[in-house]
Amino acid sequence: MILLPMVLVPIAAAAVAYLARPLSLRLGLLVGTSVLHLYAVGRLWNGTVAPEVGGWLAIDALGLLVVSLVSVLFLVIAVYAAGFLQTEPPRGGRVFVSGLLAFLSAATLVAVSHHMALLWVGMETTTLALAPLVYHRHDRRSLEAVWKYLLLSSVGIALALLGTFFLAAAQTSGRPLLLEDMIAGSGSLQPALLQTAFIFLLVGYGTKMGLAPLHAWKPDTYGEAPSLVAGLMAGALTSCAFLGLARITEITMAAGQGEFVQPLLVAFGVMSLVVAAAFMIGQSDLKRMLAYSSVEHMGLLVLGLGLGGVGRYGTVLHLVNNALIKGLMFLAVGNVVLVTGSSHAGAARGILRRAPITGILLLLGLFAVTGSPPFGLFLSEFTILNAAIGQGHPWVAAAMLALLALIFVGMAAVVLEMIYDPPLTEAPPVRESVLLVAGPIVLLALVLLLGVYIPPALQRVLTEAAWGLGGGGAR
Repeated sequence: MILLPMVLVPIAAAAVAYLARPLSLRLGLLVGTSVLHLYAVGRLWNGTVAPEVGGWLAIDALGLLVVSLVSVLFLVIAVYAAGFLQTEPPRGGRVFVSGLLAFLSAATLVAVSHHMALLWVGMETTTLALAPLVYHRHDRRSLEAVWKYLLLSSVGIALALLGTFFLAAAQTSGRPLLLEDMIAGSGSLQPALLQTAFIFLLVGYGTKMGLAPLHAWKPDTYGEAPSLVAGLMAGALTSCAFLGLARITEITMAAGQGEFVQPLLVAFGVMSLVVAAAFMIGQSDLKRMLAYSSVEHMGLLVLGLGLGGVGRYGTVLHLVNNALIKGLMFLAVGNVVLVTGSSHAGAARGILRRAPITGILLLLGLFAVTGSPPFGLFLSEFTILNAAIGQGHPWVAAAMLALLALIFVGMAAVVLEMIYDPPLTEAPPVRESVLLVAGPIVLLALVLLLGVYIPPALQRVLTEAAWGLGGGGAR
């Protein structure tokens, strides 16, 4: 038994961290638990894991990808937090570390849940775990951001719950809401109820992902949350929300509802790209700019899913690349905030002189996050573009190219000016802590590696995950 402890150990560590007084003990629990979690994920890659808790907990290729991304990103952020909390200890530091560990437990539950109601419980718990962390500065703007996050997330998760009820009503055989049974008995699912369930779950989990026009919480939340929390949300939380949408897509595709499902996914994908491009131009706050970049990449995920064929492979590859690059970018911006006191691009002019490592990370991260070669996002975006052309949607391919170019121009204008322009006031270079730059460097290396080489084990899991998204089920 390994899946249940992966969920329970982080929540137990969260309780201990809340009771612990010394910061060093809390940080030790944070980093130690993340290392232990990554070790457990490594064991999942090394062999077949039997379902647990009556089949409610299980691991398949897509779940393995998501839990791996959560674990890698969480370890990087835990190490970063060890430096961040010593530089800028937040009010209620016990809540901060406990919230992070509670999120790890909830995100793991989402990734290993093969029961749609249990997956919903995990998604709701991720919202509750991160909400106190958004309210970091305890001021009016952070309060407004956390209320908007809670309100819109609650609406989304309520719609997802309603969709789960419709899904249960559509099922006529097998164990209720169990993924394998629904896929195996997909032919007996009631089409009208299944389509209704898909719409509610698309809107519900799409809100958690930040798909346009359901993205209104993202700019404020990412802008006001500490950068490491925003990175966790953009890289890990959105991956979990995508998994919820992917599960219902697996079921509906297995039931032969592709003609109903795919146009909706393509429409949401294109709309998200349009909104991201429109709001990216003229954006001067780095964290809000990355929030719209997240809207863009969520759009690309559902676009590839909706196009089908090789687009599904592009989607799962993009899921991996997006999580890693969002972690890199938000942690690099976090370093900018620590150096300058602001995430506004104007205040960070000349960052390459004041913090050379952070400046280089931002420069390379700009090309990585906009899908430039040789970084991994180029491969995944090219695969989705190829799917649009191959599936007979040339207008989608043309729109995608034009909007991605517009987004690149918008981001490059801000980041390049911030890096190369002289600072407003001269200041000596700062000493950059190893704890604050090591994680982003590792993430950058991973994204670069995935642009030139995909390890065979990862290639196999990506292929199996893409096959499952077409309605083939787990194997």
